Amino acid sequence: MKKILAIFCLFCCIYRLSAQPLHRHDLDFSKLPGRWDEGIPLGNATIGALVWQKDGKLHFSLDRADLWDQRPMKGLHRKEFSYQWVYEQVLKNDYNIVQQYFDEPYEAQAAPSKIPAGALEIDSRSWGTAVAAHLYLNNALCEVKWSNGTILQTFVHATKPVGWFRITHLSGDFSPEMIMPRYAAKADKEGGSVNGDDVARLGYPKGTLTHTGNSIVYHQKGWDGFEYTIDVSWKKTGDAVEGVWSISSGNQQAAAGKAIAQASRLGYAADFSTHSNWWKSFWSKSAIRVPDTVIEKQWYLEQYKFGSASRRGAPPISLQSVWTADNGRLPPWKGDYHHDLNTQLSYWPSYSANHLEEAMSYIDHLEGNKASYLRYTRLYFGKDGLAVPGVTTLDGTEMGGWIQYSCSPSISSWLSQHYYWQWRYSMDKKFLQEKAYPWVKSVALFLEAITQKDANGIRKLPISSSPEINDNSIHAWFLQTTNFDLSLIKYVFKTASEMAGELGLHTDQERWDATGREFPALSLSGNNELMVAPTQAFTASHRHFSHLMSIYPLGLIKWEDGPASQEIIRRSLHQLDSLGPDYWCGYSYSWLSALKARAKDGNGAAKALEIFATAFCSPNSFHLNGDQTKSGYSKFTYRPFTLEGNFAFAAGLQEMLLQSYAGFVDIMPALPEKWKDVSFTNLRAEGAFLVSAKKEKGDIQEVRIVAEKGGTLKLRLPFEKWVIAAADHVVLKDKNAMFATFDCKPGGSVVLKAAG
Repeated sequence: MKKILAIFCLFCCIYRLSAQPLHRHDLDFSKLPGRWDEGIPLGNATIGALVWQKDGKLHFSLDRADLWDQRPMKGLHRKEFSYQWVYEQVLKNDYNIVQQYFDEPYEAQAAPSKIPAGALEIDSRSWGTAVAAHLYLNNALCEVKWSNGTILQTFVHATKPVGWFRITHLSGDFSPEMIMPRYAAKADKEGGSVNGDDVARLGYPKGTLTHTGNSIVYHQKGWDGFEYTIDVSWKKTGDAVEGVWSISSGNQQAAAGKAIAQASRLGYAADFSTHSNWWKSFWSKSAIRVPDTVIEKQWYLEQYKFGSASRRGAPPISLQSVWTADNGRLPPWKGDYHHDLNTQLSYWPSYSANHLEEAMSYIDHLEGNKASYLRYTRLYFGKDGLAVPGVTTLDGTEMGGWIQYSCSPSISSWLSQHYYWQWRYSMDKKFLQEKAYPWVKSVALFLEAITQKDANGIRKLPISSSPEINDNSIHAWFLQTTNFDLSLIKYVFKTASEMAGELGLHTDQERWDATGREFPALSLSGNNELMVAPTQAFTASHRHFSHLMSIYPLGLIKWEDGPASQEIIRRSLHQLDSLGPDYWCGYSYSWLSALKARAKDGNGAAKALEIFATAFCSPNSFHLNGDQTKSGYSKFTYRPFTLEGNFAFAAGLQEMLLQSYAGFVDIMPALPEKWKDVSFTNLRAEGAFLVSAKKEKGDIQEVRIVAEKGGTLKLRLPFEKWVIAAADHVVLKDKNAMFATFDCKPGGSVVLKAAG
C-alpha cells in the first residue's frame, strides 16, 4: 500500500509541476512591434491593451469590451423584414430587393459597431532603441528594455478594471499623452467591413481632455447618450514612475477614477501579486507537452489569449475581444458577434482545456440577451420558440448583413451545443435543469414551428442555406434543407431527447425522438461524400466547412460507429483536400485539424496546425485570416484580425490528445507517428473526468483520471498490458481487450500504468 501511495504522489507531483507555461512559450521580440495588430496583448476580458511603438514612441492601445455604438441598423426593420417575405422573393426569383434591404446596410453603414477607446503614448525616443520586448505568459507581464537602460513593466490586472505600468532607470521628465480616436475628423469613405470604416464616420463630437497634475482624464460622448472615460494617473519617485489607468463606460463614468484611486492606494507591487496569483491558478487547470515546439508554443499562446479575453462578469469574446483596431478605423467586420462560426469556434477549446468557468461568460451572454432573441424570433420568423440572429450587437440586436446567415434559422441550434458541452463536461444537473434544457427545448419548439412536412411526412425548412456557400446571391438559398441546417436540426432533437431523459421528462423525450425521426438523412454523393445540399455537391474550395458539421463539431457521424461512417468521413475529407485551400482562411486550417483528429489522422491534424501557426498568424500570434507567407496556403493574403482561428487551433490539438464524444474516454487517439514523447495534465472529458497521461518513446506509460462528479468511466485502453497502480474510491467493473469500465465515487481517482 505504501508503494502504491508513493507512486500516486510522485505521479501527481510530476504533473502539477508541469502545469505552468515555460519561458520558451513566451512572446519574445528583439524590438517593439511597429503595428497595432502585432502589439503585445494584455487583457482581462473587460479591458485590454496592445503595447507597441508608433512613430518612435511607446504606444498603449487601450480598449474596453463594452464600448459599443448600438444604433439600429438603418432601414433593417422595415415591414418586409421577415423570413416569409424572403422566401417569397426567392420563389419569385426577384432577389435584388432582398440584398438592397437587408445585405447592403451592413456594408454601407459604419454602425452599429464595436468602437476603440483611445491610446496612451509616452515619448520614448530619448531612451534609445528598444532592444527587447517580452511577454511572460505565466504572469501576463510585458517587459520592454531600451538601450539606455530604461525598463518598462506593464500588466492589465487579472480581476480589476485597471492597467499598470512601471518605468525604471528613467531620466528626464515624464509627460504621457492621451491619443483620442479621430471621431471628430473628416471621414475617409474608404474601408468597409473587412478593412474597417473610418471612425470619423460615427459623427461623434470631439472628446475632452483634462490634465490635472499627474493625471489625465479623457471623456468621450458617443451615440444616443453613450459615454466613456479613460483615467490615467502616475507618480514619479526618483528615476522611477508607477502609473495606473482604467476605462469606464455607460452610466458608470466615475468608475475609472475610483478604480485607479483604489489601485494607487494599494500600489503596483500589491496589485501585481494578486494578479499573478490569478494567472497561476488559471495555468494550473491544464497543461500539454508535445515534441513539435511550434505547435506547443502556439497552444500556450492561445490559452493565454483565452484567459485574457473570456471571464465571467465580462462580455464574451467578440471578433477582436479587448484588442480593437488602433489604426483610425473601426475593427474588421465591426468587431461584432458573428454566431455563424466565430463565437462558436472561440469557445471550442474551453471545455476540454478545463476552463468551464471562463466558458460560462458565453452562456451568461446568451441568457442575458434572451429577451432580445425572443423579440427577434417573433418579428422575423413569426414563430414561438427561440432563434438567435447570426450577427448581433453587444445586447443581442440583429445587424443584418448577408441575410442567409445573419438571420439563419439554425444559429440557436449551433449555440445549443455550447449548453450541451457545458453540461456534459461539468455534469452540473442544476445547470442542465435551469439553463441548458430550457434553452434547447425552446430551440426545438422553434424548429418544430418553422419546418414543414411534405406529403410523405418528411420535415424540411422552407428555404435553407450553408455558410457561406454562394455568398449572398439567390443561389445561396436552397429549397431543400442543406446538410448544415439539417445537421444542426438533428443535433438539437437528439440533444433535447438526451437532456429530457436525464431529467426524467419522458413525455418530452418521446416527443423529441418522434420529431427527430421526421427529418431526412444527410445528403451524400454517389461517392459517399457529404454534400452541401441534395442538389449541390461540394465542388469548390471554400473557407467554411459547413457541410461537414455532422463530423465536427456535432459528432453525428462518428469514426467509432464503424466502416460505413468511416467511409463517409474518409471520402469527405479526401474531397476537401483534393479541392484544395485556395479560398480557405486561417480558421479553416484550425477546423481541419479537429476534423482530421476525429478521423484519427494525426499527421493530417498536425500539418494543419503547423500551417496555421506559421502562415496565418501575426508575430504576436493573432490570427490574420490570410496567408501572410504567400506560400499558396490560400489565395487570401489580406490581414484582418479575428480571434476564432486562434482558439479553434487549441481545440484541434486537444482533439488529438483526448476525445470523449463517443461515449468513452480515448487517450491520444490522433497523434503523428513521429510524436514519441507526449504528455498532458488535467484535460477534461465528458462526464466531468479530469485526465492526465504520459507517452514516452512511442508508448503510453501512465494514465491518471479523477472522477469529479463520480459515475461510470469507460476508458479505451491505451496499452495492451496494464496494472492499476493506485485507486481511490474507484472500482474496476468490467474489462476486455479494448475497454475498461470503472464505477467511481465523486472525487475518486485511478492511476493506470503500462506493464510488461
